[in-house]
Amino acid sequence: MTHRISKKEKILIATHNYGKAEEFRKLFQPYNIKTFLSSDFGIEEPEETGLSFQENSKLKAKSGLSSGLTVISDDSGLCVSALNGEPGIFSARLAKKCGGWLEAMHNIYTRILDTHTNDFSAKYFCCLTIAWQDGFMRSYLGEIKGIIKWPPVGENGFGYDPFFYPKGSSVSFGQMQKTKKMTVDHRSIAFKKIINNYYKD
Repeated sequence: MTHRISKKEKILIATHNYGKAEEFRKLFQPYNIKTFLSSDFGIEEPEETGLSFQENSKLKAKSGLSSGLTVISDDSGLCVSALNGEPGIFSARLAKKCGGWLEAMHNIYTRILDTHTNDFSAKYFCCLTIAWQDGFMRSYLGEIKGIIKWPPVGENGFGYDPFFYPKGSSVSFGQMQKTKKMTVDHRSIAFKKIINNYYKD
């Protein structure tokens, strides 16, 4: 089996996060590739039992293979320096635990203040896994460094975007135009690696 993705192909994005799915739809648009979600095939979200972004990304990719399509999965999160890389793989779960993204952002900010380090550096990290029906699977990483600021600003993006400022930027991901954000963020970095390795016009 040739491991390629081509124009007009259909690809499953193994996610139940509609914000993330919409970003992938737009990333694939220039390549005329149609994307589907796990929910389109009635695929339940797998339990994230992995101990790393890559392990969880692979679990999600495997869950999507029942669709019969080539699968791309994403596991990503915010890693805060002063919190020893937390929330990391627990980024989405922290939001659920706190009752929402705003509450999770406040939780993180408060915990940083409690460290008395005055270190607000952080990075967004992403692992994308692409999997074919024959079981061939590869993972690609992307990250972008920056700082977090309180209060959150901006209504674009999703998740922790309103209080993450990429290095050298005077605006948060939440303020940044989506089209611009999607050319510079952690997900686009990993995505470009997949395109460079496997896309064939």
